[in-house]
Amino acid sequence: MDTKTRIRTFLNTRLPDEVRDDEDIFEAGLVNSLFAMQLVLFVEQEFTIRIGNEDLERDNFRSVDAITGLVERHAGVG
Repeated sequence: MDTKTRIRTFLNTRLPDEVRDDEDIFEAGLVNSLFAMQLVLFVEQEFTIRIGNEDLERDNFRSVDAITGLVERHAGVG
């Protein structure tokens, strides 16, 4: 399973509605502070990366596309 599919699967199994890859999950009101932390932990554990303070910005987590970009930057892809 590729990065984007893994992220999409995580979100779609935990959110009430299926999200598009470019949909801003914060703007849609789908994320509270607890879920935001769960999302960070998922990314760290699923992709074996460390999310530092410099990466804890809403822009990095607002959509499937944004999270994929964050993961790929940490992996040295793209």
